[in-house]
Amino acid sequence: MDGNFILIMVLVMTLIGVVAVAFAGPSPEKARKRRVALIRGRHSDSAEALLEARMRKAISNRMPGNEAKMLVSLIPNPENLTKRLRMTGKKWTLSQYMTGSAITFLLITMFLMLRGFPFLFALMVGLAAGLGLPHWWVGRLIKGRINKFNAKFPDALELLTRGLRSGLPIAETLGVVSSEIPGPVGEEFKLITERIKIGRSMEQALQETADRLGTPEFQFFVITLAIQRETGGNLAETLSNLATVLRQRAQMKLKIRAMSSESKASAYIIGVLPFLVFGMICYINFDYMSPFFTPDPAGVFGLSTMQVIGIGGMCWMGIGAFIMAQMVNFEI
Repeated sequence: MDGNFILIMVLVMTLIGVVAVAFAGPSPEKARKRRVALIRGRHSDSAEALLEARMRKAISNRMPGNEAKMLVSLIPNPENLTKRLRMTGKKWTLSQYMTGSAITFLLITMFLMLRGFPFLFALMVGLAAGLGLPHWWVGRLIKGRINKFNAKFPDALELLTRGLRSGLPIAETLGVVSSEIPGPVGEEFKLITERIKIGRSMEQALQETADRLGTPEFQFFVITLAIQRETGGNLAETLSNLATVLRQRAQMKLKIRAMSSESKASAYIIGVLPFLVFGMICYINFDYMSPFFTPDPAGVFGLSTMQVIGIGGMCWMGIGAFIMAQMVNFEI
């Protein structure tokens, strides 16, 4: 039997197992029975029932997702990844992230092997895709959410200013913002008010949100409140000035984006044009480009000369794209 066929079958079975583990969850009926037993034991007077209830509680408080422990253990720095997942605003876990990475790796590897590429090359490309694509997607979600937050945050500060000038305390104005401002701003302020209600101080609740968002705009707001609580002064006037400064920062970013749009468009055209021409030639005359897709067992890692040249060209294009991206990246 062909070795590639065996490897593909192994990858297919592994993919099925990963998907089954990802979507398998606890039985709702068993979960209901556990909750009922826990409630009965909690309200029972016997020592055995109390001991059993404590044991059930200790077992239930263990870290979930034991089925994905092996995948999670592969993460070199899980704290930073957990912080990135929280910054997306989604309720994703490390096990779900690693399961998605594993599925991406297996799909890309199987696709390349079915196209006739060597196993080692398919494995390397699949590994790069499994590590890079989920990281890129999470970063894109974080960037989009932060942009939405920064767009509405000056409106939230002006609403806070109007609430303080009308005589409302700062804690109550935070609740008004959470209910009146849509999007990420309302969600974050709602989390702040909930933390304050369960006993956290305002400084702690604000600092936790600032650490999760990682934006200088919200950090300015936290520092402003901390200074005002220590030195006193007109908080409404301070927040009004901060809202004006943040709007001016946003306007400056838009001006820079407009001035650098021509350079970015040129970079996009230069970066996309080779791949576009390559795809058009493959569509018009695939026989002409077929040597690029044909592996060479005598070549480097089983790759043909054209494939090695293509990989080298992509590396140089990546370096050029990185340099152009740094040239049009400005910090305010």
